[in-house]
Amino acid sequence: MANQKQQAPNIVYILADDLGYGDVSVYNPTGQIPTPNIDKLAAQGMRFTDAHSPSSVCTPTRYALLTGRYPWRSRLPVGVLRGYSRTLIEADRATVASFLKSKGYQTGVVGKWHLGLDWELKKGNEGLLASADYGIKNEMDTAVIDFSRKPAQGPNTIGFDYSYILPASLDMPPYCYLENQKLIELPTGYTDGNKLQTGYTGPFWRAGKMSPSFDFYDVLPTFISKATDFLKKQTRQKPFFLYLPLSAPHTPWVPSNNYKGKSKVGEYGDFVQQVDAAVGEVVKTLEQSGLADNTIVVFASDNGPYWRESFVKQFNHKAAGAFRGMKGDAFEGGHRIPFIVRWPGKVKAGAVSNATTTLANLLATCKEILGDKTPNPEDTYSILPVLLGKAQQVPNQPAVVHSSSIGYFAIRKGDWKLIEGLGSGGFTEPRDVKPVAGEPTGQLYNLATDQLETTNVYQQNPEKVKELTALLNQIKQGKTR
Repeated sequence: MANQKQQAPNIVYILADDLGYGDVSVYNPTGQIPTPNIDKLAAQGMRFTDAHSPSSVCTPTRYALLTGRYPWRSRLPVGVLRGYSRTLIEADRATVASFLKSKGYQTGVVGKWHLGLDWELKKGNEGLLASADYGIKNEMDTAVIDFSRKPAQGPNTIGFDYSYILPASLDMPPYCYLENQKLIELPTGYTDGNKLQTGYTGPFWRAGKMSPSFDFYDVLPTFISKATDFLKKQTRQKPFFLYLPLSAPHTPWVPSNNYKGKSKVGEYGDFVQQVDAAVGEVVKTLEQSGLADNTIVVFASDNGPYWRESFVKQFNHKAAGAFRGMKGDAFEGGHRIPFIVRWPGKVKAGAVSNATTTLANLLATCKEILGDKTPNPEDTYSILPVLLGKAQQVPNQPAVVHSSSIGYFAIRKGDWKLIEGLGSGGFTEPRDVKPVAGEPTGQLYNLATDQLETTNVYQQNPEKVKELTALLNQIKQGKTR
């Protein structure tokens, strides 16, 4: 058993924030942003062309990634948490981290958390906890939070031995770090916000509490420093799992001076290039440690990019690649993401897979790698056969389900994709279109012939609509296992 534990592969999972399919040059050779380090990772492993985030926005994807359950099964079926939100992952819920920890792994998370923290209440406010959804649908009032005490629930209570996190997105207060769920510096400072008129682009962040020494431009470098410190402490005697959810290139777009002006796509492109360099630094640390040969490195994004059509024209850069829409949308641009897996000696270098998969498949994949036969949560399926070249598609996966920022469901099976609603369902206008009598009530596309989702064939294919609707309902009810 000891030898088996020593041979278990280490896992480093790098999750970029709002990085588009077309922002990685190996996916989009005509794009304007060189990403040599991510491209190198793809050359050394398997690049997926049909991988998807379970949701088109941040919090839901993170929930699914760690739990193996679609996010609409949680207490927050639509939308995202904020910095003062309470923990979304249920206290008794198995996660990738808790599973790997039970198998002898050293587990760590460094980066943007965005899954809530059970901030402690000031005395006299305990009655607020009577509601099970307190702090979930709406943020906690900062006036009732006791910042001098460690949050009761967070990354360390769902399986992570070590954590160094930002509570939510880098444009959401409080702007502070917590190490092992303890604030490094109390958020006694305040920012009036920055570039509030930009419409969630550029160096935009909201007003709110912050630690006095907090520096927005230093967040990405800090995370990489903490991540490499974690890696340098690891040994061959104990396998490890590092979950590294970056805060970039989500707003604020704050590239360091070394990267300003380096791309042809403004602050956003510069920030993407800094993300690429960060990936290179993590991989280099692994290689210098001598642990790279037995380490699975995964690179992905949590959803599509926030990239308006005006930016496509201004910079001649399609951040979503050859797909329609952007972050938040039910269209492919909202959830089709770069997804790369490097596993020396196991995954063939330079491989390209067209298998349809989602980030919810991590837990089942880890379980199969380690030979665990216990039942999987509802929505996670192992991609190990695909990684090893033994299958073209993910075995037993009935379909892939997406959810948009306003709660539109989309289901994908084979070449067909059904969206339950009209409009983008997200940030692209029009987002929510009311049906007109005699016209379609939803959208159906054949992605093999209509990758851009321009021709809605809903009314021409009533049997396919019926089939996919029935399958989606079965999945919602958990009846496909």
